[in-house]
Amino acid sequence: MSENLRILVVEADPAKVRDIVDALNAAGWSDVKALGQISALDRTVREFAPDIVLIDLANPDRDTLEHISYVTQTEKRAVALFVDQTDDNLTKAALNAGVSAYVVDGLTMHRIKPVLETAIARFQIMRQMQSELDAAKQALEDRKTIDRAKGILMRQRGLSEDDAYNLLRKTAMSQGRKVIDVAHALVTAADLLS
Repeated sequence: MSENLRILVVEADPAKVRDIVDALNAAGWSDVKALGQISALDRTVREFAPDIVLIDLANPDRDTLEHISYVTQTEKRAVALFVDQTDDNLTKAALNAGVSAYVVDGLTMHRIKPVLETAIARFQIMRQMQSELDAAKQALEDRKTIDRAKGILMRQRGLSEDDAYNLLRKTAMSQGRKVIDVAHALVTAADLLS
């Protein structure tokens, strides 16, 4: 794991903060900032821009999960949440809020490094899967736009499907554009004229 990670620690107990920071330093992570109150999480995340947020709580509540959700939605980052106790609803809510690692039975110093490494790895896997899903959705939308543009050309010019696609491709090449850009322009123009 990268040793130059920026880590934000959310923990109210100053003695425990020192232990956590010492454990993180021993694991090779030195760019660490501590935050005593979860209510300042949004602002601190914007200012410090951590790669991972480590939160240690006795009992998570809905407000805490809302703060976490905001942090994970506005800027994608790994979040490791250590709790003393939980229930099924809170566990599901934490995972839905974007928590990468949800550890019950509290934070112990010897578990920090493996849990953070796991949270980071899981976060990267989820981010890759989301990226692939977004690319697949975009490809599907592009395909629909190209098919719609082909349909317009087929109706207006009496072309076959292959000829309509070839005309889109030829136009894109002659203009130094992508086929999807030409198709999108054609669909937009057709929508304006109808």
